[in-house]
Amino acid sequence: MRYTKPALAALTCTLALIPAGAAYAGTGPAPAPSERTARHSTAPSAAGNPASAEARAAGVCSDAYQIGSTGYVVRAGERIASVKQFYSPNCQENYGYLWVWDAFRNTAGDYDVSTAVYSYSQDEVLGGRSWTNSTAQEFWSTGTDTASECTAAVGAVRKAGDPLANQAAGSKRC
Repeated sequence: MRYTKPALAALTCTLALIPAGAAYAGTGPAPAPSERTARHSTAPSAAGNPASAEARAAGVCSDAYQIGSTGYVVRAGERIASVKQFYSPNCQENYGYLWVWDAFRNTAGDYDVSTAVYSYSQDEVLGGRSWTNSTAQEFWSTGTDTASECTAAVGAVRKAGDPLANQAAGSKRC
């Protein structure tokens, strides 16, 4: 599988990102509630669990599910994190999600992380949250009122000692 990194531009020193281009994700109706992944656990997961403690702290609605395809943060040729966009039908909000992979997390020491939702309609990064000197694995943006807009999840990870963050975006969803 060949990986193509989307072009991103840093907006601010707080690691806000704008995807310069993205492919459209799948089309069709949202999955029925019975077809979504059962989320009885509150444990964090690479797939994203809106019932986790971090998701609840960010105000993520419990019915949120992933939309579009996953983006990957790459550092020195290695994938170090996943970036996903979630949507809640009940709350009519989108969320950015970033999961730091074990292989990086177990060797990196601390790192800075940011995640948000980019609105193509507004040309703005929204719902952004940032963490410095973290060793956590799961990160959620706050909800954004962008359900009727074209959006993408964006995220960045900067290992201590690196001058710049490595960035990624999920696919564009309209």
